[in-house]
Amino acid sequence: MNLEKVTPLDRETSGVRVVVETPRGSRLKIKYLPDCDAFMVDRVLPLGTTFPAAFGFVPQTLGDDGDPLDVLVIADEPIATGCLVLTRLVGVILATQRSGRGRAERNDRLIGVPVQDVAFRTWKSLESVGGSRLNAIEQFFVSYHELQGRTFHPVGRAGPRRARALLMEGIRRGAKE
Repeated sequence: MNLEKVTPLDRETSGVRVVVETPRGSRLKIKYLPDCDAFMVDRVLPLGTTFPAAFGFVPQTLGDDGDPLDVLVIADEPIATGCLVLTRLVGVILATQRSGRGRAERNDRLIGVPVQDVAFRTWKSLESVGGSRLNAIEQFFVSYHELQGRTFHPVGRAGPRRARALLMEGIRRGAKE
């Protein structure tokens, strides 16, 4: 997959192109390695710990942490590693992250649903996701980072307008890289 040819936005649907690294329900944290254009198992999570949604990134973007923007895609079916999924952003979990004694940096999690899935046609905001699911997603990332000696601190939630603004900022940063 040549990610340099994958544009972040789909003009026809206004969807965001997300590359899935880790499917929902997986204990494997899978990471894309651009240097060799391959996906690698980065770590195995403890028993009972699984990804609450498909986890991936938007190609051609750059976040505050120096990586492409992170996206969680909520779907009824697991989405396989390496799939591109057109995603409608419904919001964002705003968060800071700190590794060891390092400085705190922003590491927000965009939240979306597949554009092609009619079951999510009416999902337009975080209210559709629901508070208990959002709490579970936040707690997953708090625990996930804790296992690695890092901290993940959710500082707020915002709707699709803020998510889109963060996306556009990430696209601008990615273009400068």
